[in-house]
Amino acid sequence: MTVLVITDTDREALTTGAGLVDRSERGKLALTGADRRSFLNGQVTNEIEALEPGGGTYAAFLTHKGKMLGDVRVLETGEELLLDTERVALQALFDLVRRFSIGYDVQLHKRTLQTGLLSLVGPRAAAVADAEDLPAEEHAHRAGTLGGRPARLVRTRAGVDVLTATEDVEAVRAALLQAGAVAVTEASAEVLRVEAGVPRYGVDLDDTVIPQEAALNERAVSFTKGCYVGQETVARLFYKGKPNRHLRGLRLSGPAAPGDALVLAGESGEREVGRLGSVADSPQHGPIALALVRREAAPGDVVRVGDGDTTAVVTELPFGPAD
Repeated sequence: MTVLVITDTDREALTTGAGLVDRSERGKLALTGADRRSFLNGQVTNEIEALEPGGGTYAAFLTHKGKMLGDVRVLETGEELLLDTERVALQALFDLVRRFSIGYDVQLHKRTLQTGLLSLVGPRAAAVADAEDLPAEEHAHRAGTLGGRPARLVRTRAGVDVLTATEDVEAVRAALLQAGAVAVTEASAEVLRVEAGVPRYGVDLDDTVIPQEAALNERAVSFTKGCYVGQETVARLFYKGKPNRHLRGLRLSGPAAPGDALVLAGESGEREVGRLGSVADSPQHGPIALALVRREAAPGDVVRVGDGDTTAVVTELPFGPAD
């Protein structure tokens, strides 16, 4: 992944209108069967069994040691659970369901190639998608029609997602553009994600990360539901421990790239305290990045980035007002 850059035209659409991004490459599965909710409830970190049709949630699926194999959005339609995840995490989620669903009334269906996903980002997203009646809660969804084609409209933190059959994507895209959406690049939309301090699995997070380190407990973890894979580690860290790392923002003094080491100088010498994840050139904040940073590097500390002259100030997220 390279440094993310946003164009002026794209920023205008994303912040005042509705920018349209094709995210059909995301991994997608569906679960049917009477036990679909109770089964998945025992496999992921958030409450699934209580989902009602039209509702959804965000969760992580973990190893037995509480490390993230990926994150997933789960939508209950009344007939099936729709799951979508980063493509890099799809195989792990598929394997988990296939392995542990034995003995449950659960059927697994592949949907990655069969279903397209168009994201509308910006304050006019709901109006453009004719989805202003959607509840304001993230993951609220309903069936609809766009361009004469069936679609599922999903409320997101940034706007509205549209799920539709792959063969209908072009017709739905055309309808959204005609309604006022503006096609933007994925990189431009990603700049806004970094500014908001939202990590992405496969870029900022991997299978060494416990959800609390990435500040995901509030969104992705229930501490009142029944048991799930990896629960013991997650609960122990939450109630008794302190994470060794925290998701932080970095205000960069110059050029940097994803994967660059972050080095903190101290009385005992220099120590690597993290590596850059997403790196963006923000019109509002200048060069910024996300990283999982060891707790020795507190907000306000200055770290060296890579082997060059670039430094970075560690900061809380989301990024505050521009300097």
